[in-house]
Amino acid sequence: MDISKPRQTVDESMNQLSLSPPDKPSFLTGTVRAPGSYSQPPKRALKPFASEDIKILLLENVNQSALGNLKEQGYQVEFLKSSLSEDELVEKIKGVHAVGIRSKTRLTRRVLEAADNLIVIGCFCIGTNQVDLEFAAERGIAVFNSPYANSRSVAELVIGEIICLSRQVGDRSMEIHYGEWNKVSNGCWEIRGKTLGIIGYGHIGSQLSVLAEAMGLHVVYYDVLPIMPLGSAKQLSSLHELLHRADFISCHVPASPETKNMISNAEFAAMKNGSYLINASRGTVVDIPSMIAASKSGKLAGAAIDVYPAEPAGNGKGKFADSLNSWTSELCSCRNIIMTPHIGGSTEEAQYNIGLEVSDALTRYINEGNSVSAVNFPEVSLRSLTEADTNVVRVLFAHKNVPGVLRQVNEILVNHNIKAQFSDSRGEIAYLVADISDCSSSSLETLHSRLESLPGKINTRLLY
Repeated sequence: MDISKPRQTVDESMNQLSLSPPDKPSFLTGTVRAPGSYSQPPKRALKPFASEDIKILLLENVNQSALGNLKEQGYQVEFLKSSLSEDELVEKIKGVHAVGIRSKTRLTRRVLEAADNLIVIGCFCIGTNQVDLEFAAERGIAVFNSPYANSRSVAELVIGEIICLSRQVGDRSMEIHYGEWNKVSNGCWEIRGKTLGIIGYGHIGSQLSVLAEAMGLHVVYYDVLPIMPLGSAKQLSSLHELLHRADFISCHVPASPETKNMISNAEFAAMKNGSYLINASRGTVVDIPSMIAASKSGKLAGAAIDVYPAEPAGNGKGKFADSLNSWTSELCSCRNIIMTPHIGGSTEEAQYNIGLEVSDALTRYINEGNSVSAVNFPEVSLRSLTEADTNVVRVLFAHKNVPGVLRQVNEILVNHNIKAQFSDSRGEIAYLVADISDCSSSSLETLHSRLESLPGKINTRLLY
């Protein structure tokens, strides 16, 4: 140790830290390998047969981490900051192999019918209800999302809103913006010792549970599945019991027919007088007119809403108006209601990680046929081919899940050595991945045309 050099102070050390992703590998980002340890041969870069260069369309200002990741693969990437209407998408999506969207773009049946080359969709968010998942699967189009990357960001926002609601921070801030000084303590509370009820104990709900206990809250939760609690949280047997016990109620469930208006008149009646509601999940979960009535009657002491049944397609003044949701003006007039424009996962960290996670999934599917974590498609994966795998072709074959198709495929592959093969099904769709050797480039056209001619075929890709 060189004692001649002055030691850094804590402040100097902290100044060298950054929240930005590191430009160079470090002990936090690299992989440590012992000297002389065994290493796999390098991956073999596969290219598609009977296809032009891969074209990707990214919409809604997807994070730059995704753009850089995809361009590194040599794909042709078109990047747009806004969403597109259905008519615009019908024209724009022609010839595109992969499309990346967030929550505002709607990939309807009509749009997907126009997507003549589309093989994969990346939803750079948690939700996938903006995509016609069933029809995408029927067309052999795999859909990927990012179910984990923004969990911490949403959980932190909810914690902040719990504190702000209990202290009426939103109203006090708005008043002082208009010159009104209103220093009051009536109806303002510490959150320590209060009970938080979490509806949906998944990735976000469980993260919220841990943060809430650290703040001194008691945590109970309700989920349709039995889930092991974290910390001292307790699972309750019914939603009604949670509503009856909780001071703060936070919703973290997906959009589905079962969760539509799951918090409505009867549920508000079951809540404690003076309780608080937070919804950072989906806009259809809470019946907003019923919430307005509960707020005006005093049943609710406050609420925080980050998602809405109908949301504007873009940013700008006058976008959130009665023409979008008929109750907008009435909601805005309620006391102690925090309203945010769907920003639960909108942090630099979350968007950077989402960009990497989804673009990696797109790359694995395009380059290797790996469909693990697809939300609408059979999950199939084989090991990556390496430089040692010469004259090996990867067959990717999506087909209808009916008897006899695999037999027909294997009859076509019979003249080749099948090194590896894996098939799985999901509903009416099946997906086969096979590595075959002793396959020359001249035989690819025959192999491709024979697979394409099978009656149960949805789509065929050969990577070589």
